[in-house]
This record gives sequence, structure tokens and C-alpha cells, in this order.
Amino acid sequence: MSDTDRGQVSAAAAEVYDTFFVPALFEQWTADVLDVADVGSGHRVLDVGCGTGVLARAAHGRVGPHGHVGGLDPNDGMLVVARRTEPRIEWQIGSAEKLPYPDHSFDRTVSQFALMFFTDREGAVREISRVTRPDGRVAIAVWDDLAHNGGYARLADLVERLFGSAAADAIRVPFQLGDPDLLLELATTALPDPVVTRHTGVARFESVHAWLHTEIRGWTLADTIDDEGFATLLDAAQAELADLVDDGRVVFEVSALVIGGTTASADRD
Repeated sequence: MSDTDRGQVSAAAAEVYDTFFVPALFEQWTADVLDVADVGSGHRVLDVGCGTGVLARAAHGRVGPHGHVGGLDPNDGMLVVARRTEPRIEWQIGSAEKLPYPDHSFDRTVSQFALMFFTDREGAVREISRVTRPDGRVAIAVWDDLAHNGGYARLADLVERLFGSAAADAIRVPFQLGDPDLLLELATTALPDPVVTRHTGVARFESVHAWLHTEIRGWTLADTIDDEGFATLLDAAQAELADLVDDGRVVFEVSALVIGGTTASADRD
């Protein structure tokens, strides 16, 4: 898999990601994911594919002083930022396909917008189930398909026209698992009765420039589109995506899918 397929970013891109992407896009989903996982006081929680840690930090706020939160990610650039933002969480570099924890280590295991980048998705879901205690809860969020995320569909088309399909793939890859049936097929390998629910939100960026700066400088295109290319993209986006702008700010609806499930009981055959 390429860096785009695996969602690998540089340390500099991770800084942009946390400063701009998290408040504009990612922070709003944490309550939905933690609610599906039924995260509460005293729980031991693992966030798989934690990135810069927005979901893990929200979980840390829920579990209180008697709980524990771990965050795992394969990207050290992301973890550099995560460790700085909340040192009380146990951050660890590692792979979702081979979680470095014993069986049944956590009461709740969660993941937000990471499953689509795992090299072995079924294996990762099995690992998530393995490290969760019997009758524990799992919640995994992915982006819905591009048909439900129209702002990104249009941006991807614009990037493809200007820079080619490989660059556009960096925009489209996060939406590749936006199919409830596909998610259920993945989840049933490890969870007895998974349920997929759709959740809507709103992307909000301060301007077209802020949106593109976040998408390009805070993601896998950071080393692909240079300053000249960015200026070209900005001019085109300001002309062609103007209907997404409200009082100077970019605002459009976004949609995610969340797989929720309870791990098998200890007495299940």
C-alpha cells in the first residue's frame, strides 16, 4: 500500500492536521463513537489508529480518575503531537493488525476514521475484538461514501482535473469503506451482532484557503502539491466551489458510519 492508502503523514503535516482538521471536522464525532461504545467512568479504553488523539482525549474525559485510556497509531508523526497534547494517556506506536496487548485488556475499544487505512481490515477488527473483554463494547467509525460527502466529491474531481488521478486518490481514499453492507461483512468476522448506524455532521473551515491548506498541507498531499500548484488549486476552488461558502466560511454536510457491537460472552461456544 502507498502512503496515501495507509494515511501516512509527516510530522509537519500532523501539526496542521491537529490544528485545523480536528476542530473543523474530527472533533464533532467523538461523542457519537463513545456513545456507541458506551464508554463511561472507570473503563479501560483503547483508541486504535488514534492519530493525534482527539478520540482518546475525549475518552480520557469520560473515564475519570479510575479509568485508563491508551492510544495506538503506526505513524510516529501523529504520536509526537498526541503525546504533547495529553501526556496522561498511554500512547504507543503499533499496528492495528497486531495489537501489542494481551487478550481482554480493555473494556471498550474504539477507532475513528482509521479502518480504511489498515492493510488487513478483517484482521484488525479481529484484533480489536481480541483485546476487548467478553461482553465489552466496540465502536469503529469510517467516512460514509462520497455520495453523502458532496463537498469532498467535488474537491476530488477538481484535484483530479488539475493534478491527475493519483493526487485525487488522496482525497477519495478515506471514503472507500462507506458501504454499510461491506462494514457488516467486515465486522461479523469478529463481533456476534454488529450494527451500522449513519451519523451526519458539518465541515466548517474559516475560508476556502483554510480548507485547502488543511486538506493539502495536513494530509498525504503535503509533499505532492507545491506552492505553485496550491495557488492554482486555490484559484480554481474559489471560482468553482463558491456555493459552499457562507459569509466567507466553507460549510457543507458530511456523513460517517459507525459499526457498534458487543464482544462475545465468555460462555459463548
